[in-house]
Amino acid sequence: MTAEAPPADGGELGARSLVELVVARIRADILRGAFAPGERLVEEQLTRRFGTSRAPLREALRLLGQQGLVEHLPRRGVRVTELSARDMDELFGLRDALERFALQTALADGVLVPERLAALERAVVGIERAGESSEGRSEAHREFHLALVGLAGHRHLLRVYEPVLLQLQLYMATNMRREAEVRTPEEGARRHRALYEAIASGDPGAALAALQGHGARAYLVPELGDAAR
Repeated sequence: MTAEAPPADGGELGARSLVELVVARIRADILRGAFAPGERLVEEQLTRRFGTSRAPLREALRLLGQQGLVEHLPRRGVRVTELSARDMDELFGLRDALERFALQTALADGVLVPERLAALERAVVGIERAGESSEGRSEAHREFHLALVGLAGHRHLLRVYEPVLLQLQLYMATNMRREAEVRTPEEGARRHRALYEAIASGDPGAALAALQGHGARAYLVPELGDAAR
């Protein structure tokens, strides 16, 4: 008896799923600091690590390049993106502008969509529960800011915003460790809770003022300088 033939697109779907899996695993390793900014990613090592062939790996690296997490250098291969002080300052400025626009859009009629606000509160709880885990706090921090921008219900805004946040997260693991030297996890959780409560009040002035005072640059890695506020 012969085996039933797979669906016509089965190979394509399988390949796509494998690429997505490799993207997710490399991205997670980068964002938790397993691969440092500027570190070269060697294909031979990665194929062994993930048990895959070069074709899906190369496609995954291409997609990560589109997300701004890796750089393809002529004749030198691929490395984790390394950001300068100017890069970081520009990205933070762009993030601030996009978040401000998101809040202005979400609060334009004075009524927040309950489901979106609930997602933001869940993210705050995630930060509060992460405790001493820098990796857990980094992921919870990312979820909070995605939920904040998600309040606007603006799909195209999220598509523009997420790569900016991902690039800032390149240094988040280091940033979280440096922040821990000067702030307790409880302080960081309180800052995010305060911002959430200002937004939940529905008062645009209070929400935008809280966002402006929230601050995110006080613990940049030393080599990028102190762009604190």
